[in-house]
This record gives sequence, C-alpha cells and structure tokens, in this order.
Amino acid sequence: MGEAAASLDPEKQRLLIQHHEEKHFMSSEVVRDIIIGVSDGLTVPFALAAGLSGANVTSSIILIAGIAEVAAGAISMGLGGYLAAKSEADHYMRELKREQEEVIEVPDTEAAEVADILAQYGVEAHEYEPVVAALRRNPEAWVDFMMKFELGLEKPDPKRAVISAMTIAVSYIIGGLVPLSPYMVFEAAEDGVVASVIVTIIALLVFGFAKGHFTGNRPIMSALQTAFIGAIASAAAFLIAKAFRV
Repeated sequence: MGEAAASLDPEKQRLLIQHHEEKHFMSSEVVRDIIIGVSDGLTVPFALAAGLSGANVTSSIILIAGIAEVAAGAISMGLGGYLAAKSEADHYMRELKREQEEVIEVPDTEAAEVADILAQYGVEAHEYEPVVAALRRNPEAWVDFMMKFELGLEKPDPKRAVISAMTIAVSYIIGGLVPLSPYMVFEAAEDGVVASVIVTIIALLVFGFAKGHFTGNRPIMSALQTAFIGAIASAAAFLIAKAFRV
C-alpha cells in the first residue's frame, strides 16, 4: 500500500488491509495461458488420434504420431505465447517512452488530457485541477497515470514471456496426453479410440466446468460447450479419414 496508505486515517488503513487480504480469483494471464494450453491439448491430439483411427492404423502408429504432435504443438504454442507476451512488453515500452517525452515537451497538452480523463468520470473542474497540479509536480506518477488511464496499459512482468511460454507448453502436454493414454493400454485401435473418446469427453466436461467456475461463467454451459467443440473436431477428423481411406 506504500506511503500513500500510511497517510490515511486508521479506519481507512484497516479497510485497505482487509481488502488486500481477501482471496479473490481473477482471470489472470497465467490462468488464461493454462486454459489455452489445456483446451488445445485436449482437442487437437484427440482429433488427430480419432482421424488416424478412422484410417485403420495400429495403436502404436497413433501413439507415435500423437506424441510427435503433442511435442510439436507444445513447442509451437509455447513459442506463440512467448512472442505474444514479448510483443506486449515491447509495445508498453514504446508507449512509455512516448509518454515520458510528452510530459516534458508538451506538458500543457498532457495536463489537458488528464483533465479530460477525470471529467469523463464526472469530476468537476474545481475538483480535478488540484489533481492535475499534483501530477505535474510528480512526472513519474504522471506518466504512470497516463499509461493506465489514457492508454489502458499495465506494466508487464519482465518474466511474463518466459512464464507464458512454459505455462502454455506444459498445459498443452498435460492436455494432450489425456486422449493418447488409452492407446498406451489397448493394442487394438478400435478399443483405443472408444476409450479415448470416453476419457477425453469426461476430461473436456471437467475442464470446461472448472474453466466456467473460475472465470465467472456458467460452469455447466461452459462444460457442455467445451465437450461439444472437442467432439465435433474429433468426429470431423474421423469421418474425413474414413472418407479418404484407400
């Protein structure tokens, strides 16, 4: 809470401390990465295995192809997460540099922008003028204010790119092993695909329910939607393989 909180009266400090100690679940960037990784990990290898089963190949071939796909998919998606987070960080730094230059080169324009932002929240001129003046005396806070309220940008975690890549990749691997696991048990692909469908649909329902619960959506609807998407993808792959089998 810092020095600003220390200047508050004891009652307000107590309320702030109580609020910060509350345990909230937020749809954070890490949770988003887990959802991306697990959902794709469950769906893509599931569809691949179903498609190969439709082509009447052996369980060992399905398993080898599936593991190769999981490895390639984890690397690809992890790299995608890394590049996306790196791009966000680079964009933030470019905008930060621009704002730092503008508060020095065109301070009156920036002050007018602060006033306009506060006015949009219903703050009257006689109320926001002291705020504008206080920010002009503190360039660092001024830049931070403009980044958050004018541009809607939060300072990214320097480790965000690596964490995103690892989270998505590991989540993809975990999800991808679910539909492939039955082929490790059953030698016949016909038995493996049935078990894979059952196991994966259950996993999709559980994952969809958890995703809906933790992100504030309707859990049952989220579970049904997630399972439906996975089922459609696998069914399409299976039928296409059947249609083009020679």
